[in-house]
Amino acid sequence: MTQTIEIPIEGMDCADCALHVQKELASVPYVLSAEVLLGAEKAIIEVEHLPADLTLIRRAVERAGYRVPEARQEAITRLGTEFTDRVMRLFGMVFGAVLLIVVVGEWLGVSERLTESIPWYLGLGVVLTGGYPIFLDVFKAALRRKVTAHTLMTLGVLAAMAVGEWVTAAVVVFFMRVGDYAESFTAERARRALKELASLAPQTARVLRGGEEVTVPVEEVRVGETVIVRPGEKIPVDGEVLEGHATVDQATITGESMPVDVGPGARVFAATIPQLGSLRVRAIRIGRESTFGRVVQMVEEAEAHRAEIQSVADKFAAWYLPVVAAIAALTFFFSRDPLATTAVLVVACACSFALATPIAMMAAIGAGARRGLLIKGGKYLETLARADTLLIDKTGTLTLGKPRISEQWTVSRAQTDDELLRFAASAERYSEHPLAEAVRAAARERNLSLAEPEDFEALPGLGVRARVDGHIVEVGNRRALASGMSLPQADALEAQGKTLIFVRVDGELTGFLAAEDTLRPEIPAALERLRALGMRHIELLTGDNPRTTAALAARLGVDYRAEMLPEDKIAVVKRYQAEGRTVVMVGDGVNDAPALAQADVGIAMGAAGTDVALEAAHIALMREDWNLVPQVFAIARRTMKVVKFNLGFTAVYNVVGLTLAASGILPPILAAAAQSLPDLGILANSARLLRQE
Repeated sequence: MTQTIEIPIEGMDCADCALHVQKELASVPYVLSAEVLLGAEKAIIEVEHLPADLTLIRRAVERAGYRVPEARQEAITRLGTEFTDRVMRLFGMVFGAVLLIVVVGEWLGVSERLTESIPWYLGLGVVLTGGYPIFLDVFKAALRRKVTAHTLMTLGVLAAMAVGEWVTAAVVVFFMRVGDYAESFTAERARRALKELASLAPQTARVLRGGEEVTVPVEEVRVGETVIVRPGEKIPVDGEVLEGHATVDQATITGESMPVDVGPGARVFAATIPQLGSLRVRAIRIGRESTFGRVVQMVEEAEAHRAEIQSVADKFAAWYLPVVAAIAALTFFFSRDPLATTAVLVVACACSFALATPIAMMAAIGAGARRGLLIKGGKYLETLARADTLLIDKTGTLTLGKPRISEQWTVSRAQTDDELLRFAASAERYSEHPLAEAVRAAARERNLSLAEPEDFEALPGLGVRARVDGHIVEVGNRRALASGMSLPQADALEAQGKTLIFVRVDGELTGFLAAEDTLRPEIPAALERLRALGMRHIELLTGDNPRTTAALAARLGVDYRAEMLPEDKIAVVKRYQAEGRTVVMVGDGVNDAPALAQADVGIAMGAAGTDVALEAAHIALMREDWNLVPQVFAIARRTMKVVKFNLGFTAVYNVVGLTLAASGILPPILAAAAQSLPDLGILANSARLLRQE
């Protein structure tokens, strides 16, 4: 029986670190798969069986150069790390000031006089002191026959020391530390963002037990218990309001700044805050199972879904070391100039290739999260950027998903209108479909008393079947219950764009209800923006009837397919994929989940209230606003432009730097100063995504 475990990992500060740990964990005999998350500082490991202890896993992490902390040691480790960081920061400031003087001296032609008076052993001490952590990691990696991003620069340091250029070696070490600090700073920002997100989760809940209010840790709340929430307190669980009215700030879930009014029967979410009014809430989901808990979990795991272009960059970086080594060898063979050879090794920067993609993806995912876009990984941004086919569900996606019953027609004279509606509402009593809620709402308006349905069965894409008062009642669409029947009244209503709900009792059609839904007002403008972004084909897929669907499709100027079952939607997705198209599916409900999962990119609409769609989709819109759809397309395309610029800039910079170094134009000390510039350029370019509107 396979199981999934999570372990914390301490000491990782770059994408290369996480990759090495992942490879070591994969070598453990009972580990089936491992994903190492740099931002969350943990590994998610799938194992064949739960091990008695984590000895083999701990050893694998230690072989990679990192450690699995024990709870009692975390505080001591953190204190030691903070002290070391302060010492190294002070050392770096002094070291940097001295090197700045030396580099400026090189430009002015006086560096030799500045450095000749300093003994070589003192210079060696400076290099070893500053570079010790990096050299140790490279040495450990070499023992494991691994090559890291620092291997190449370490060779440059050794070459510089070999030819007596200890100042150059010191400059390389300094900029290696600067690069490490920049990357660890970026990683720490990601971790801080995750910690800040996690800190929004409530820690305690006020629960009603035995008629008394008891404050307990959130994880001890039981499903079904009544939770009391006062104004200004965070709602601790996902649940249903039993009593009270309040205005709730749901920005942590939906990204929407406007609070919403809730009352009995309304859904509320953990980590949201009632600003006015108090509530009694029946707990439905708790802790990691709540919507907020799942959002935190998916944000943590987003970096595990690496873009294809990132894999290409990683492979290129792995080949970069032997290529540079070959260029250095050829430089020495033809020029016999050890300084030029040293400059070649020093100027080459492998880190920038590994950094080009993940930094941009991290910035884009963070920017999307602030807008209410939950993007589950960089690879989905890459796919979305080249998408050319958009498939859209209708009810709850294009429409508000809150239809109302506008007309009713009784076919059988044996039933009154109220009896027809009561049978339909009783059969639909436990259905989650928006049309079912419309039927129940119509019954409530007439104060009809509903029966308890027996043998309830949901038929996806067709309707429901249940036993009501001893009768078999079927409620569903025309395809399921009235196919081939001539019903002029129904035809006229469908021509007006209304959706019909047919009712059959004991195998006999007794009547139908007409429901109308409202198109989301922002849809037409959003579709125009998508076309402007280059979306070639937009198509509506729905289980509704052809007449209703045709009226809506004509209004929006899109193609359509009607009377679609879930398997029909999957078939359409597969057909387009077989034609070589990149397919995006937008949906909101259980019926859409298979197609969302099959599509190259599935986008869940209003995922704060749709559990299955949230799990199946690759991107979730945390509020029901169609303006977010073109926004996520725009973010994806701009992100890929930034990534491609990063990679192109890095390639050109390294080619120019290697050429100048090999020709003797770029001296080693300036090559050392120049090798960190691509990293800074990539960080600055990727930061533009954070300012994206």
